Amino acid sequence: MFEEFMFEELLPYAIIGGIISGIVGALLGSFVNKGFAGFFLGSFLGPIGWIIVFLLPRETSNSPQTKTAQTHKTNPVGRIVLLIITAVCFGYLYYRLNGAAAREGMSLLAYMTEVFANVNWIPWLILMIGYSLFYFLIDTLVVTKALNWLLADIKYKDILPIRASAYIISIFNEQIGKGAMAYYLNKRDQIPGWEVGSVMLFIMFCEIFYLLIWATIGFAFGGGDLPEVFSLVPYIAVGAAVFFVIWLLYFNGKLLPNNKLKDRRLMHAFRRAKPWHYFMFFVLRSPALLAAIVVYTTALNLFGVEASFTSLLPYLPVIFFAAAVPTPMRAAAITFWVILFPENEGQMAAFGFVQHNFFILFNAGIGLVFWRRAQRELLTD
Repeated sequence: MFEEFMFEELLPYAIIGGIISGIVGALLGSFVNKGFAGFFLGSFLGPIGWIIVFLLPRETSNSPQTKTAQTHKTNPVGRIVLLIITAVCFGYLYYRLNGAAAREGMSLLAYMTEVFANVNWIPWLILMIGYSLFYFLIDTLVVTKALNWLLADIKYKDILPIRASAYIISIFNEQIGKGAMAYYLNKRDQIPGWEVGSVMLFIMFCEIFYLLIWATIGFAFGGGDLPEVFSLVPYIAVGAAVFFVIWLLYFNGKLLPNNKLKDRRLMHAFRRAKPWHYFMFFVLRSPALLAAIVVYTTALNLFGVEASFTSLLPYLPVIFFAAAVPTPMRAAAITFWVILFPENEGQMAAFGFVQHNFFILFNAGIGLVFWRRAQRELLTD
C-alpha cells in the first residue's frame, strides 16, 4: 500500500519534471536540427541527455527534397507529442476538479462558479496590471542589454515597440514571439536575421539557467517542507553547472576546438558572450522573478489560499518552466499549480487560469498600444 501511495504521489512530478528537462533538451537539440531527439534525451536522461544531444552531429543535406521530407517527418511527431501533453494535462485537471466538486456534493460547474465568486477581484486586477507593466519594462531592459552586449548599440526606447509587438505573437508561443523580434530588427535596422536570432537564442538559453538557479535557491530556503521530488533539485543543479562549464569551455575554443558547430552563424552570440554577460543577465532578470513571488503570493491570498514568499520561491521557477510549454490556455502551468497545492484544487485551477492568461493577454494589449508605430517602422523603406 505504501509503495502504491508513493507511486501515485510522485508520478505527476516525474512526468512534469521530464517535460521540463525535455524542453531544455529540445532547445539544445534545435542547434543541430535534432529538437525532437533533444526532447526525449532530456526527458529521460536529464543534464546527461542535454550534453549528448548538443554533441550530436548536425543533420544536413544538400537535397531540398531530403530537407522537405525531414520537415514533414518531424513536425507531425512534435504536434502529436504536444497533443499528448495537452490531453494529459486536461485529463488530470478534470479528474482532480471533478473529485473536489464531488467531495463538496456539487457539480463541477457549480463548484468552479463558487470558487470564482469568492475571489477578491478588484485588488487582484490592480496587482496584476502593475506587475505586467513592471515585467514589460524589465523584459525590454534585458533584451536591450543583450543586443548591446553582443550585437549593436540600440536604445532602450527603440526596443520598447519591438518587445511589445512581439507579445501579440507570444499569445500562441513565447519562443515564436522572440523570433518575431528578430524579424522586426532585421526589417527596421537591417541587422542580419541570423545575428538577431542568435541573440534571441542566447536569451532563451540564459532564461533556462536563470530559472534553474532560482529553483536551487528556493530549495535551499524551503527544502524541508517541499514535496519529495524536489530533492532532485540539487542533483539537477550540479548537472546543469557541469554542463554550463562545458558550454563555456566549448565556445572559448578550449574544448573540442576542431568542432565546427560553434562556428555557425547562429552561434554568433555565444562566441561573443563572456561569463560576465551570463551573470549580468541573471542580475537584470531577477527583479522580475522577485516581483512575481510577491505578486503571486498576494494573489493567492486573494483567492483564499495561504502562501508565503519562501514557499513560492522554489515553486515559481518550476511553474514558469511549465508555462513555456505551448499548451492551450497554459494548461501545463495550471496543472503544476494543482499538483503543488493538492488541497486547493479549485482555487489553484482558477488561479492558474486567470493568472497566466491575464498576463499574456494584458501584455498583448501593451503590444497593441505600440502597433501603429511598429507598422510605420516595418513598412517604411
